[in-house]
Amino acid sequence: MPSIPDSRLPIPGSPVAFIGGGNMARSLVGALVRGGADARLIAVAEPNANLREALSRDFGVAVHDDAGAAARGADALVLAVKPQVMKAVCADLVPVVAAARPLAISIAAGIRIEQLRAWFGADLPIVRAMPNTPALIGAGATGMIASASTSAAQRAQAESILGAAGRTAWIEREDQMDTVTALSGSGPAYFFLLVEALEDAAVAQGLPRETARALATQTCLGAGRMLVEDGEAPATLRERVTSPGGTTAAALDAFAGGDLRGLVARAVAAATRRGGELSERYS
Repeated sequence: MPSIPDSRLPIPGSPVAFIGGGNMARSLVGALVRGGADARLIAVAEPNANLREALSRDFGVAVHDDAGAAARGADALVLAVKPQVMKAVCADLVPVVAAARPLAISIAAGIRIEQLRAWFGADLPIVRAMPNTPALIGAGATGMIASASTSAAQRAQAESILGAAGRTAWIEREDQMDTVTALSGSGPAYFFLLVEALEDAAVAQGLPRETARALATQTCLGAGRMLVEDGEAPATLRERVTSPGGTTAAALDAFAGGDLRGLVARAVAAATRRGGELSERYS
């Protein structure tokens, strides 16, 4: 079941190092600091000087151009680098992790726990996670799975770090992570496409584009909030706004005639397959 931690901060007194300072790392760092985390306990390794300067200026965290320097002394490492460079990054961190055995949290798509364990050369506690881009505004959704060597306290620590930028959910099997990637990781793009299509359809019916966009985006925002705040199943909410023979029913009949559900199922299946293929590539 999805869970929202009571505390959105790292375990008190536990330094956290982010290896990589791109958009996703920045969103998590910002969420932690805004939530009250001690910036002095957060370090970031980032090769880009401009990104380092921005992180230091905006959040007051320690920044480094070397991964080992940032990781030294940290109880948790958030691996926020691109999948294609993860193996090299892990190799650079081997001397540090061999001695300290920190919790490693990977947010790289397609990289499996067993791959990370092999690259580190040790049975570290590892949490593999897949956040999504709404984490940038504190509304993310993150699926997570932990290795067998990860303790309950370390799972809670990972949940509080990743939960700082949105909602978290644990999964039971690692092969389900490809589905998580297809659902919530890629899901924002599906949603944007729907809003784009609604906007274009309204323009085709004669509405000015500015008006169509404003109404489409606000409608989708309101519907999303209702889903989260009402707590009812999507089907229940759909039925509440669908009167027999009405305008909504006419539109839903058109969706059904175009096999919307089948199209969505095929799209998610295609993304899931692609996730598995990427895992094989990076292995």
